[in-house]
Amino acid sequence: MGFRRRLRRQPPAPQAAPAPPPAPAGPPAALVLDALGRKCPIPIIMLAERIREVQLGQIIAVQADDVAARTDIPAWCRMKSQTFVREEALPQGGWAFHVRRDY
Repeated sequence: MGFRRRLRRQPPAPQAAPAPPPAPAGPPAALVLDALGRKCPIPIIMLAERIREVQLGQIIAVQADDVAARTDIPAWCRMKSQTFVREEALPQGGWAFHVRRDY
């Protein structure tokens, strides 16, 4: 004769309210460059040409969907003594790379 396990029904877990979308971290960008659809090195060239349009300490955001930008923009910041602040995923695809102008 076998053993039978009696299963108890668990009450349904309470539904949690949906979390609000995360707020952007850090200060907003003073200038946003749209390099979506452009291949390397165009996002870097756009950043290099226009970073002086923002004041020292302000943020410039470069929107790009080329995966090379994920390594190129932080590397450019290190070479040019600018601060790479963050990378943010864009809802339409790609990323926004936030760079603080330091000089």
